[in-house]
Amino acid sequence: MLTVLIDYDSGNLHSAAKAFERMARETDAGEVLVSDKAEDVARADRIVLPGDGAFPACMQALAGAGGVLDALREAVEVKARPFLGICVGMQLMARLGHEYRETKGLGWIDGEVVAITPDNPALKVPHMGWNDLVIDSAHPVFQGLTSGTHAYFVHSYHMKTFSAAERLAHVDYAGDVTAVVGRDTMLGMQFHPEKSHAAGLQMIGNFLSWTP
Repeated sequence: MLTVLIDYDSGNLHSAAKAFERMARETDAGEVLVSDKAEDVARADRIVLPGDGAFPACMQALAGAGGVLDALREAVEVKARPFLGICVGMQLMARLGHEYRETKGLGWIDGEVVAITPDNPALKVPHMGWNDLVIDSAHPVFQGLTSGTHAYFVHSYHMKTFSAAERLAHVDYAGDVTAVVGRDTMLGMQFHPEKSHAAGLQMIGNFLSWTP
């Protein structure tokens, strides 16, 4: 079993790689590899797309990463390999992003990425720190967890989903902020599971054990 974390020069992969390596050992999920090579993405059994920064820059970097985008689409859309997007990696799953300029995403989730606009002026943007997950739909990634589980967020944009079935969890930040999306073999987490202590490690382990 091989889990590939895609390196497309978007964010620091060190902490994510360490968390996935730890949970792969604990769940007997095989090898974890950080790679920028299309051939590694093509042979992966599971794929993780982290991301930090702006939606347009991340999408451009992914598209320019030497065939990685084509390999990713083939693996997820055709071969139905389990996929997890983290932070901007989750946002790229949407069909459109509105950060700086309109940018097409991967189109896997029926949603658009828009600025967080809390209706309470005391709440600042970016949404940064711990918040309590509200689980909207049961999913194996939440095994062992309940609503109220803490997760660590750092973001100024979030995904507005147009299908209730594809929003799996949210948090309250003077209004609903999408926290987890998913359909078929695809999952996305707006928060950083690798920085979310025991609950985040549990979700990483659940993803690595998940058989869609």
